[in-house]
Formats: sequence, C-alpha cells, structure tokens
Amino acid sequence: MTLAAAVGKSHLLNARAAAEQAAHQALEQLTGAPAYLGIVILSQAYNAQEILVGVAAMLGNTPLLGFSTPALLSPDGLASRAVLVALLAGSNVQVRADWWPDFSEDGRSVIETLVEEFNLHEQTGGALLTFADGLQEGGTLFTELLPRGFQVAGGLVGSDFYRGYSIQIGGGLSGAGGLAAALLEGPFVLGVGSAHGWQPIGTLMDVTHSRGAWIRTIDNKPASEKYAEILGYESRDWLFPPLNQLVRLYPLGIEQQNEDELLIRSPIRMEADGSLRMNMPVKDGSSSYLMVGSAEACQRAAQRATTKALAGLGKARPVFGLVLVDIAWKMLMDADPGREFAVVQAVLGQDIPLAGGYVLGQVERSSSNQDVMVTNQNIQVVLFGEV
Repeated sequence: MTLAAAVGKSHLLNARAAAEQAAHQALEQLTGAPAYLGIVILSQAYNAQEILVGVAAMLGNTPLLGFSTPALLSPDGLASRAVLVALLAGSNVQVRADWWPDFSEDGRSVIETLVEEFNLHEQTGGALLTFADGLQEGGTLFTELLPRGFQVAGGLVGSDFYRGYSIQIGGGLSGAGGLAAALLEGPFVLGVGSAHGWQPIGTLMDVTHSRGAWIRTIDNKPASEKYAEILGYESRDWLFPPLNQLVRLYPLGIEQQNEDELLIRSPIRMEADGSLRMNMPVKDGSSSYLMVGSAEACQRAAQRATTKALAGLGKARPVFGLVLVDIAWKMLMDADPGREFAVVQAVLGQDIPLAGGYVLGQVERSSSNQDVMVTNQNIQVVLFGEV
C-alpha cells in the first residue's frame, strides 16, 4: 500500500469558493490514490456550513474531520483568514467520521454515545482523532470514559474563546459546541508527540476555593490578587483587557502525586470578580505554581514533540503531519508568528505536508494500552506513517 497526502489552502473571501479552491488544490497534488479522510481547518471568520458544502462539492462522500481556529498554520506561515484542506489517500484504510451536538452541555453523554456508536469497547488497534468544544470543562472526561485499545489524538477547540464559540466538523455535519471524531483502521502508523515551554516561578500555592470551571481563590486570596502579587500591576488591572486575556500566558502547574512533572491547567480569562475561568477543573487543595513561558523554550518544545512523534512511527515513513498548538503560543510568539510550526517543518523536512491550528488543549494517547492524557499549553504533533 502507498499512502499519500496533500494540503490545499485558500484565502478567498467567499466561504464556499474558498473551500472548493483549497480542496481542489489538494486533489490536484494526489497521484490518483483515493482519499480516505479530509481534514478541514477553517478560520473563525468563515461560515462553517458553507465551508462544508464547498469541500463536499469537491470530495463527494470522503469522510471529513475538522475544526475552527483563531489562526491557521501552514508552510506559508500563519493566517487569520483562510481554510486548509488536508487529504490523506491510499488503499485499505477504513474511516468512520461523525459529529455529535451538545458536548458543551453534557460531555459525558456525548462521549458515551461516541463509544457506543463506534464500538470502541471492542476496538483493538487503529486511531481515534477527535475535536471537541474546549470552552467548557468536559475535556477531562476523555480520560475517564475512553476505553483502551487504540491510539488517540486531537484537540479541544475554541476559535473565538473570549466570546465562547467553537466549530467542529465530523462526517457530513458541523456545528458549535459539539464533538467530532474519526476512527481510522488499516495498515498505517500514527506517531504522537507533545511538549511545552513553560516553567514554574515563585513559591508553592494552594487552590483554596474552586467551583466547576472557576478558581475563586488561591492562598485564600482572589486569583486576581495573587497574580498581581507575583507578576505585578494592580489586582484591578487583571480584571480588564489586555491582562484579563493575556492571563492565558500564566497557567498553573499542578503537583501530581507520585509524578515529577507538573500538570498544566490554563485559564481562558480572568473574570470581573477576580476568579480564573478555566476549561479544565482544578480541585480544591491542589498545590500549584504559577508558570511562565518563553519563545526559545517553546521552540525547543516543538522540536521535542516532533522528535517524539517520529520515534512513535518506528521505521514507518511519515506522509503527513497535523500540528495542534495551544493559543498561548500565538500570544507568546506574536513577534515571530508561526515560528513553532517552522521548527516542526525543519525537523521533518520540506517534503512532508503539514497543516495545523491553535487550540485550547489536546487529547492524546500515543500507545493503545495507556490512559488518555488531556493537556493545556502544549504543542501536539501527529504524524501519519506508511508501513
């Protein structure tokens, strides 16, 4: 079997025309092999349903999987208004793809439905790719509810996370606040690697009051006061732009029992009452550090993640890479946008097609016998390899 991949990109203003152009570009690059999966990454500026119609007009019944993002990443650099269509082609690869609504309202039921409809309890081998609404706190349910037996990769998405909006595409459906997934089976290899470039600063702190997706107090002080104490500025300044949004740059590193590595949990924003709005729950009593990142450390992390993904392929030849980057990286590297993507491309070489976008978190299981990890603040590199 020969696997192939291609990526098309369009900046056209009309959503359907842009989708058709991007899909047509990708098709032209393929050498006759049938496409078994289309990955669609779109700017939040586009109407998702029109994008879906445009892609389907070019690809017919090819299963689709995709998400909206604040900015897209491709070898041409970062783009705030564009659509990417990546096609994976070859024979003997079977794909099931679908989309389910209401993940933001009842993530447990939606994941349970996914497990039942895809028969994941009986799955041995293959890979599950998923994009879910990342603006609520349902992401950690993947760890709890997905059975073992297959690899997992994907993102928790939120294209306009300040206003609480995200789009997912699965099969022939799309919508906001849902979950999209594709189950791939066949003679291919998936290599998954992730890393981050953040380090702890200051002294150990305790989360003293949290409720759902909000951290109310740290060391018995409003979160805004604690951030002001460590990072400067007045606590009131952290309640308004730009600091209430830039707070994403300063996540919490949670101590884990019997683990040396800190578990990063990132705020979406600082609320007007001084609390932190999270998309992953943090338990009362959690011991944590404030974390800070650097562009240099993130570039090294991008290299590590890519190296891990290559190692996961073994002797398989990489044919395509999907790159999912936490939105904090975009904020941190604003002076050199897309630099992390360029690092991934440099490690892999210019001949490997790549596509990516920014997300609010990642889900990952590089080996079928492991638990699923749900992360913030990372870069995830997913490589598809030919056996």
